[in-house]
Amino acid sequence: MISIISLLLVLMLSILVTRIATVALTHTGLARESAKFQARSAFTGVGFTTNESEKVVNHPIRRRILMLLMLLGNAGVVTAVSSLILSFVSLHQPGQLAWRVVMLVTGLVALWGLAASRWVDRHLSNIISRALKRYTAIRVQDFAKLLHLAGEYQVTELQVTAQDWLAEQSLADLGLRNEGAMVLGITRSDGRYIGAPDGGTVIRENDVLILYGRAGIMKALDERKAGFAGNIAHQQRVAEQEMIVKEEKKKEEKQENAKEP
Repeated sequence: MISIISLLLVLMLSILVTRIATVALTHTGLARESAKFQARSAFTGVGFTTNESEKVVNHPIRRRILMLLMLLGNAGVVTAVSSLILSFVSLHQPGQLAWRVVMLVTGLVALWGLAASRWVDRHLSNIISRALKRYTAIRVQDFAKLLHLAGEYQVTELQVTAQDWLAEQSLADLGLRNEGAMVLGITRSDGRYIGAPDGGTVIRENDVLILYGRAGIMKALDERKAGFAGNIAHQQRVAEQEMIVKEEKKKEEKQENAKEP
C-alpha cells in the first residue's frame, strides 16, 4: 500500500517538475511544444534531436534548467522503479495482487487525466509563471499574450522540402503577408538563424520557418506543393485575406462611429 502511494507521489511530482520546466523554457522564448518535448526528454534521459539540442546548449538559462531536470529525473526514475518492485514483491496473500493492481491502474488513470486537463494546465501555468517571476531571475514574458496567440492565431515551425511551394523563392516573390502570414525567422540547414528576414531572403530546401498567422493559413502553407496548383492556391488565399481585412475594417469603422457622440 505505502509503496504504491509512494510511486504515485513520485509520478505526480515528476509531472509537476516537467510542467514547471516547460513553463520556464517557454518564458525563455522556446515554443511550447518544443519546451514540453525538451523538458520530458531531459527528465527521462531519452535525449534530443540535433537541432533541438543546439537551441538549448547555446542558451545558458535553458541549459541550467535542463541540467537540473536531468539530476531530478535520475533520482525520480530510480525511486519510481524501486517503489514499483517493492509493491509487488512484498505480497503475502494472493488477493493482494489484484487489489494493488487496481490501485495502481486507478492512480495512473487519475494522474493521466490531470496531466491532460487543459483547465489544470492553464491554472497551473499561471501559478508557475507568477512564482517564476517572483522568486527567480528568469525573464518572464508572456509571448502568447503579446502575439495574441488565441483562437485562430498561432506561431508554428514549418520544415521546407524540395517539393514545397515555398522552396527556392524569395519572401518578396512569395507574398506571404498578402495571405496573412509573417515569417519571424528562418533556421538554415547548417544551423544559422536569420531573424526578421527581409524580402530578398530566399527560402531554401531544409529550412525551418517560424511563422505567425491564422492556423488555417499555416496548415495550407505546410501542405502546398510547388507548381501551378500551388500558385492558384496562393491567389485564392490572397483573395480570402483581402475579404477578411475588409471585414475587419468595417468592424473598426462601426466601433469608431459608435464612440462618436
